[in-house]
Amino acid sequence: MYASGSAVDITALSSSGSDQEPKRQPESSSNVTFRNVKILPVSQLGSSHAHGLYSPSAPVSTTRHGRVSSLLGVGQQRTWLERLLPSLVWMRAYDWRDHLKADVVAGITVGTMLVPQAMSYAKLAGLHPIYGLYSGFIPIFTYAFFGSSRQLAIGPVALVSLLVTNGLSPFVDRSEEGADEKYTELAILLALMVGLLECAMGLARLGWLIRFISHSIISGFTTGAAIIIGFSQIKDFLGYEVTTGSKFIPLVRSIIAGWSQFKWQSFVMGCFFLAVLLVMKHLGKTYKHLQMLRVAGPLTAVVCGTVFVKLYHPQSISVVGQIPQGLPGFSLNYRFSYAVQLMPTAALICGVAILESVGIAKALAAKNGYEIDSNQELFGLGVANLLGSAFSAYPTTGSFSRSAVMQETGAKTGFSGLFMGLLGTSSLLFLTPLFADIPQCALAAIVISAVVGLVDYDEAIFLWRVDKKDFLLWLSTSTLTLFLGIEVGVLVGVGVSLVFVIYETANPHMAVLGRLPGTTVYRNVLQYPDAFIYHGIVILRIDSPIYFANITFIKERLREFELHTGVSANKGYDVGRIKFLIIEMSPVTYIDSTGIHAIKEIYHEYKSRQIQMALCNPSPRVMETLAKAEIPDLIGESWYFVRVHDAVQVCLSHLQAEHPPEENDSPQVLNRSSHERSGNHAPWRHEALRSDPERSSLISSVDGAV
Repeated sequence: MYASGSAVDITALSSSGSDQEPKRQPESSSNVTFRNVKILPVSQLGSSHAHGLYSPSAPVSTTRHGRVSSLLGVGQQRTWLERLLPSLVWMRAYDWRDHLKADVVAGITVGTMLVPQAMSYAKLAGLHPIYGLYSGFIPIFTYAFFGSSRQLAIGPVALVSLLVTNGLSPFVDRSEEGADEKYTELAILLALMVGLLECAMGLARLGWLIRFISHSIISGFTTGAAIIIGFSQIKDFLGYEVTTGSKFIPLVRSIIAGWSQFKWQSFVMGCFFLAVLLVMKHLGKTYKHLQMLRVAGPLTAVVCGTVFVKLYHPQSISVVGQIPQGLPGFSLNYRFSYAVQLMPTAALICGVAILESVGIAKALAAKNGYEIDSNQELFGLGVANLLGSAFSAYPTTGSFSRSAVMQETGAKTGFSGLFMGLLGTSSLLFLTPLFADIPQCALAAIVISAVVGLVDYDEAIFLWRVDKKDFLLWLSTSTLTLFLGIEVGVLVGVGVSLVFVIYETANPHMAVLGRLPGTTVYRNVLQYPDAFIYHGIVILRIDSPIYFANITFIKERLREFELHTGVSANKGYDVGRIKFLIIEMSPVTYIDSTGIHAIKEIYHEYKSRQIQMALCNPSPRVMETLAKAEIPDLIGESWYFVRVHDAVQVCLSHLQAEHPPEENDSPQVLNRSSHERSGNHAPWRHEALRSDPERSSLISSVDGAV
């Protein structure tokens, strides 16, 4: 590989039109001086070297990368028991004086919030409220030991509850005798299946799959689902039954059809509780010293509603009814005959649960200065659901609202989750008789107040302003979720997102580079119109991996740039045609066998037309692949360069040797500014603008200035 030495820059000899550059009188052909180039040895990077570079066990010892070393070192130094139980890490470093009080306060606070929410979400899932309390029992304790997040509050959540009722409704006719028992058993089976899927994904280290679901899809999906959840709870406000499901139109039709059964008493009470909850949440978020109001909202609604019912005994307001007292029993009696039919629902719940939990857990870990492993998080959630299903729990995951409260109240470690679980256990043992007179409309108000924040219209406004493509993704996902169902919304959203990913990778950005005046830096000429372009030399940068999906596009763009770049050249001696193609490969992170064959084809095609190809700064991984394919031997090792500037200087040396200037000759320089002012814009600029439309406004403004 070649790098420039300390000799005078030959670009100064072959350039004109810049006052900032040194000038030298042309020399006769017999006295032509060639550029001195220093040779740097390049390792061909055999497989053993490559593995050493990229192996997770490779040590990073430099001070500059100390943070990277420490982050990787944590995972490398853990024993198998610490990887199985991440709680052992923070337990060993637990500061009883500073951490215990914060964990106790946070656990009790969030536990107070969990009890009424768990009963509300169980009703949303079509289950008896007691199963919400069961889901806030064993899963919480299990996750505290097996989960990697120290502030994540898991348990029943609104979105998963809606998915449960949507997935089970087609298999159970609730009007039949014994339907409730069958429905409950299928919900518990779902928890088992979700747990198995999450554990399998964690053990197989498939946490990276969630990267393919963009934030705009998640936001659009939760927005559509939140509206459906809110409307599904209106039945407890109106006082009559409505159709359950995940489609907006049938819900609205059912509400309108039963309007004659409207009960104003439950409606007034529900609206009152909803208003109280929203006001308390707003005050708690707005004023830091009132943040406990946000936590106390659900408990306030439950207590006030229960007291009102006990005092006045209104016949028109339905209540929860008797709730069994005591802890759930251990049982492995599952209806496995429905496992195949429930697999799509389990997979959907698993995906949503992963997105919700891992996203929250990573955000909380970043705020508190520690790292989590997505795969360990999946395994922890899976074990929580597996053991929870054995104790009558339905699928659980991390909660946005409760985790935010856990963070705000200062939780330090997983002990906060243990104290939250203890409060739920105490409720099962001692408080269930008090829950019998809770109004259904109060529980519905708790659900509605919780999902109001999931309607993410702020994100829609932001996406409209920043990225219309992501806004379209958000709008399509939320609309399809709302009108065609949750499954369709998620699948279409993910499908469209993958199409965008495929399109972007199959049509990579490519740029023509020019030298910035007075420097040895080469940048995109669309971004820097004053950059120098040399006659006879095309400099291209490929900003993506080179592989089978985009190689056709890359070859087409190479031909376009070769044909049209010469029109805009403005430095050096006009040699009449393109003689050198320099490819800047530092952004190329990967090249496959198809890309290798394409490089060979491009090289032979250019060689037949007497055009020399040069490669600049390929990464070690790419260099290894090129070496295995014997590309250096084909192109010539002398045409590999460290910098683009080095390649340009060598190319100019060859051009100067082929076309030595006469004593009275002057360089044939094309003034680009005057050329463009005449209206003859280079065709390649139009082509490049077409492939890079986001820069069009910038280039237009710069062209106008010129």
